[in-house]
Amino acid sequence: MLMTITSTSPPATDLGFLLHKNPAAVRSVDVGFGVAHAFYPAAEAERCTIALLVEVDPVALVRRSRGGPFPLAAYVNDRPYAASSFLSVALRKMFGSALRGQCKERPGLPEEKLELSARLPVLPCRGGEELLRKLFEPLGYEVSARAIPLDPWFPSGGTARTSTWLSRRAAGSVTCSASCMSCCRYWTTTSTTG
Repeated sequence: MLMTITSTSPPATDLGFLLHKNPAAVRSVDVGFGVAHAFYPAAEAERCTIALLVEVDPVALVRRSRGGPFPLAAYVNDRPYAASSFLSVALRKMFGSALRGQCKERPGLPEEKLELSARLPVLPCRGGEELLRKLFEPLGYEVSARAIPLDPWFPSGGTARTSTWLSRRAAGSVTCSASCMSCCRYWTTTSTTG
């Protein structure tokens, strides 16, 4: 699973202070179902991007599962790849201080509205783009999403019955904690409405 947050508010590298992560270092944290890594693919004064990569351990998931409708059901799933509540857990564990709006080095920084964009390349969404808009646009985001076919080589294969697969990008002038919390809010809402 992958999520990126990009700041274009100068100096964009303040994102490192907000998230308490040094742009020159990779941070890894055990999240129980795998490992979460935070790193900066780009860290310049005009544009700074942090990536949260969650490596889900599929063997650990199978050991905790109760099987499924067919013998290999526990092994055949999207959980290691598509953004899910696992990403929400990783966000909370990796960026807990940012979610609480704390920044020791620059106490006023968490309250500043920044030009941030969050991108999730693969996002299951039972409510489709309409649900994404209902959740994120009231928070000040501009949402763009596109449906992802199940198999681009065989478009006649249709779409998933339970979810719409979207690539999501949300951008707006928001606080960093609001950006992280909106993603956590998404999984809380979709897990109870799906």
